[in-house]
Order: sequence, then C-alpha cells, then structure tokens
Amino acid sequence: MENNNPYETLWELLAGILFFGILVWLILIWFLERKLYFSLGLGLGIILAVLAAFHMYWSLNKALDMGQAAVKYALSQNMVRYGVIIIAFGVLCVLDFGNPLAAFAGIMGLKAGAYLQPFTHKILSKLRRR
Repeated sequence: MENNNPYETLWELLAGILFFGILVWLILIWFLERKLYFSLGLGLGIILAVLAAFHMYWSLNKALDMGQAAVKYALSQNMVRYGVIIIAFGVLCVLDFGNPLAAFAGIMGLKAGAYLQPFTHKILSKLRRR
C-alpha cells in the first residue's frame, strides 16, 4: 500500500540532510581540536538546510498555483533563502561562535539530501510497510 502523504518527499529530504550532517560530524570530529566550535558551526548549517528545505517546499507549492507569476515569485523566494543564509553566515563570522566552513558543510547537506533522496525513499518506504 503506497503512502499518499504530501510531505513524503520533504521528510525523505530532511532524513538525507540529517544523515549527511551526522556522517560529517562523526568523521571530522575526531580530527579537530575545537570540537564545540566545529559542532556549533555544523549544527547551524544543518538548521539552515532544514529551514531552507521547508521554505522551498512551501514556496514551490504556492508557486504552482500562481500561473504566469510563478517564475517571478519562485525567483524572489529563492533570493530570500539565499539572503537569510548570507545574513546567518555574516552573523556567524562576526560573532565567531561556530566554524563557518562547518556551517557551509551543513548547508551542503541540502544538496546531499537531494542526492540521497532515492535511497532515503527506499529505506523509509520499507520502514512504513512494517
């Protein structure tokens, strides 16, 4: 029986983001001296990736109902997402409470989550059948 949950792909994307973030943390934490600094940066990046995924889902669903104005709306929402990420990086760099490179790696979890989605779909589909 197929799950008709409209959020299914979003949850699979979020699972990929979290899996990637945990994997990066588990691999790199052993090689760094400033573990908390790294962890805070990576955590911020993962939070930004998760928020970006939710915002993308919301804005694309809204754009699908707009007709001709959809492209302009989607582009403006994309700029909002990038603006928030740039501001968050600026605050991170100015306040120096986390590693900016780790935050970037966390945000790249959005990309990794998209690539991992077919695998997370298979895994989560098998778990749903139980």
